[in-house]
Amino acid sequence: MNKFLIKIFPIIFIHIVWYMLSFQVGVNLIPRPDMVWGRLCNLLLNGTILLHIGFSLLRIVVAIGLALVIGVPLGILSGANKKIDGWFSPIVYLLYPIPKIAFLPVFIVLFGLGDISKIMLLFTVLVFQLVLAARDGMKQIPIEYHRVVNVLKLSKKDKLIKLYLPSVLPSLFNSLRIGIGISLAVLFFCENYATTYGIGYFVMNNWMMVDYVGMFAGILALALLAFGLISYIDLLENKYCKWLTFEKKYVV
Repeated sequence: MNKFLIKIFPIIFIHIVWYMLSFQVGVNLIPRPDMVWGRLCNLLLNGTILLHIGFSLLRIVVAIGLALVIGVPLGILSGANKKIDGWFSPIVYLLYPIPKIAFLPVFIVLFGLGDISKIMLLFTVLVFQLVLAARDGMKQIPIEYHRVVNVLKLSKKDKLIKLYLPSVLPSLFNSLRIGIGISLAVLFFCENYATTYGIGYFVMNNWMMVDYVGMFAGILALALLAFGLISYIDLLENKYCKWLTFEKKYVV
């Protein structure tokens, strides 16, 4: 019961503050939560917003998949080989701090105004974080573990499956949680260019139509999308990093 109250309290607190702001500013500018939830339910039932959610979800899932396929192997190689790390890390350090939204005009020129340019922009947000997470996870492996796998004469495949991947998974999950938050912010921005589908387009279109209830319903849908993605990552972490769950439970 206490765990349930701890989880539900932030939601209650947000709604209380939301109601207070609504009454203070006025429902014309900040609609009440019940008005927004009601509109969102109607939009979900008639399927209007599901198409926008589907397009946004597709873009970010494809970008995450590409970033994982490319970023994780590069990070593992960089962490396992000092020469590769010495050559590759300066490139990452140079490109990683640049605000990725600055690449949007470049990707529009290269890939056009469609989904590919948006996916590539999200890819650049995620891939550098995953490269660094995998590399740092590799460097944190105790030297004793490397000695054990060498004594056991494990193949490269077994080293990857039994040592490298389990060692980098916690860092990867943490990076994904952070990256998804940044990616959704970038996605919101880029979905306002040459598209008619996506949560970003839906929110800004309702704003321009002075439909603030619809606008807040879109923002709420975006928040629920982020909550669903991050919760799914938590589930995967609990499944594939069970030793972390054990440590959290028994280590004070």
